[in-house]
Amino acid sequence: MDTFKKPARLLREIAYDKIKQAILQNAFEPGEFLSESKLIAFLGMSKTPIKSAIDRLESEGFVTVAPKQGIVVTALSIETIRDVFDLRIVLETYVCEQIAGKLNEKQMTQIERNLSDSKQAMLSQDENAFAHADAQFHLLLASFSGNQELHRVLVHYQDHLFRTVLKVLLKDTGRMATSHQDHVAIFNALIQMPQDANRVRELMREHLLYGKAILVH
Repeated sequence: MDTFKKPARLLREIAYDKIKQAILQNAFEPGEFLSESKLIAFLGMSKTPIKSAIDRLESEGFVTVAPKQGIVVTALSIETIRDVFDLRIVLETYVCEQIAGKLNEKQMTQIERNLSDSKQAMLSQDENAFAHADAQFHLLLASFSGNQELHRVLVHYQDHLFRTVLKVLLKDTGRMATSHQDHVAIFNALIQMPQDANRVRELMREHLLYGKAILVH
């Protein structure tokens, strides 16, 4: 079916998803100007769904629309990255405390599958796939806590940090192995008996502090 004949609502969703993915994967880089003609050519659709998608992306902080500059991909400042990591440390160490020793078989299988995916991405040196698996590991743990608001907050910030983390992986491929090992250690601490809540909290804290140190120079 020709994309110009699809319902307007669906076109808005397609435009939003494609532009967002381009931003997350650094196809559209921070500070880059996105002209109307460029987006029309990129998406193969008219202005109306693109404008709707841009409005949504602006509300989520992915782009800035200024009268003189037009549409610009938003760059995360060092201060914002630092603040986000500090927030994640508080929330994710809490998550580990809440779910330690409480994971069911289905949840453990999901994490094991995620660890397998990240290992495969590491071995094939696929930074994009690894970054996706890495983010999903943290979101899985948050979802298992049962706290929907906490999970929603982490989803929001994971999206924004994804492109920054991807840049780090492209510069330092050794980080994939370190991150994977950290995730395995955190998972093992979550399921081992007897439980040591202090240990699993500290493992998550050290893991996030390491990532913060790489991104915040």
